[in-house]
Amino acid sequence: MFPGFDGLMTLSRREGVDIRPTLLRVLTDLYVQASTHTLDEEKQFVELTARLIDEVDDATRAAVRARLSVYPHTPSAILGRLNLRVARPDQPRPLAQPIAEAAAPAAPAIKPPSDVQQRAAASIVMQPKDASEISAMFFAANARERAQILHNLAETPLKPSARIPEARAARAMHILEMAAFAEDRENFSREMGEALLLPHKVAEQVVNDPGGEPLACCAKALGMPSAIFQRVLLFLNPEFGASVTNVYRLSRFYDILSERSALIMVAAWRGATVAATRAKYRPALYDDERHRARSAPVARPTVQPAMDVTRVTRSSGK
Repeated sequence: MFPGFDGLMTLSRREGVDIRPTLLRVLTDLYVQASTHTLDEEKQFVELTARLIDEVDDATRAAVRARLSVYPHTPSAILGRLNLRVARPDQPRPLAQPIAEAAAPAAPAIKPPSDVQQRAAASIVMQPKDASEISAMFFAANARERAQILHNLAETPLKPSARIPEARAARAMHILEMAAFAEDRENFSREMGEALLLPHKVAEQVVNDPGGEPLACCAKALGMPSAIFQRVLLFLNPEFGASVTNVYRLSRFYDILSERSALIMVAAWRGATVAATRAKYRPALYDDERHRARSAPVARPTVQPAMDVTRVTRSSGK
């Protein structure tokens, strides 16, 4: 139910800005969206949540506690960790106990970080393995989960990809719009990949995705205006554009999508390609490279035939 979270936990162990609060919020949001869960899903949720509850700040713990206190199927193990009451037949929802007021004086207001501080904080570069897991989790999620993932990515300290130069982006948007009018998805994918430095296979997966959220991320990374994006939706795939619901939903999604989240997803798709390439050419055994190298032939000295001493003596005597 939560693909990629074990790999994403490695991000929380690195030096720098702590992203464990964001992981706990995403995990809780995904869990409470479903009305029922299997035993395996509940076990996985308990294992992942128990590792994060004691390691996050009080504000994050309080927010998660509030979400799970009104959810009727919160596991009892998590209820105990959060000091919540167990559900009863006459009381279907667990009620949160009153929070005691802090005796210490209120802390002074924290000054919001400046733009320079925010850019300095966003310095965690995704490793190829983490990027591959984020990409796989995004493509496997539904529309609601994708929106939640992108919303939380905007708050992480992950380093986004660089913006495309304005001249190159304008040229790409013109070509993409013409390709959409011609319903030429092949050239559309090729131009999208060249503009965002994505492999052609990844660009095709983005363009042919049935949900349309990956295409919205790429368009937002290029800085495409909303009007052009709507025309692309209408003409690129006639079957998709014929649905007013699909076009309206993606248009609303595109308007609230942040550029930072889109650029982080582009960086994840680039990193996932690096991970796939490394896995393809990785040796099967630890010493494959040593055995694969050929040893240089050793030159052996040739044995010279014995010289005829008598013949040499007679020749010198003459």
